[in-house]
Amino acid sequence: MTNAGTQAEGALAAVRRRPRRSSEADDTRKTNWWATALIAVCSLTILIPLYLAVVVSLKTPDQLTEGTGFEWPNPVNWGNFPTAWERTNFPQALMNTAFITVGAVAFTLLTSSIVAYALARNIHRPFFKGVFFYLLAALFIPFPIIMLPLVKQTALLGLDNQVGLIILYTVYGLSLNIFIYTAYIRSIPIELEEAARIDGASTWRVFWSVIFPLLGPMNATVGILTCVWAWNDFIMPLVVLTDPAARTLPLAQYVFQGQFNTDYTVAFASYLMAMAPLLIVYIFSQRWVISGVTRGSIK
Repeated sequence: MTNAGTQAEGALAAVRRRPRRSSEADDTRKTNWWATALIAVCSLTILIPLYLAVVVSLKTPDQLTEGTGFEWPNPVNWGNFPTAWERTNFPQALMNTAFITVGAVAFTLLTSSIVAYALARNIHRPFFKGVFFYLLAALFIPFPIIMLPLVKQTALLGLDNQVGLIILYTVYGLSLNIFIYTAYIRSIPIELEEAARIDGASTWRVFWSVIFPLLGPMNATVGILTCVWAWNDFIMPLVVLTDPAARTLPLAQYVFQGQFNTDYTVAFASYLMAMAPLLIVYIFSQRWVISGVTRGSIK
């Protein structure tokens, strides 16, 4: 007991004599002011246009012609928002956009992850490697080149509607999404799948029970990219949709673009109304991506 006590006291004394690491020497506590200043300046490219959009949406047409345009309106005109709500038939356009966006995100996550898993685990085979590079080649094809054939083909197949748009967003996003998924799946240890196969799991069971739960960070990333694209897209709904009742928010906002003039105050109010739901979804999804990456690193 005496020897044990003596050793414990000696160890405690050694710990006390050990020099403490000063906070100034800890690089993790230092602030990189150059990087902070650069980020602050770059953020102005987003904050200034956003402030201008808010200011214009709260002005009357007469107030808009006065000053430089950056002055805060006095008095504030909230009437632009009800006018934009009525002129764009905002509830119907919002439901159409939400239906297309949710459908595109769901089908994209389902199809892209499955195809990427098949390619990632068989990339050593010539056929699968050829398919992988074939899909990547589609990234270099501009959409205007295939726009006119696309319009004719969708009309012949009866896909000039919201369902057709969901299919098109899923197909045209396949190249980039597979590129993102494949790199991540190849980093997952194959021993996890082998352990599941020893227990009698089939390929589908391995994917849904082992691989897909680990794709949380990539699912969030691909989901955000697809959501932003489908929500804000203007060209594809313009050339595909034929029913005026099925128009999306970008198409509904096009009514403010006249031949000789534009009602900027009401138009910017509609832009803010259309941006608000997507901004909320993006904020929450971004936080989920960060937490998903943390969980993936722990696993």
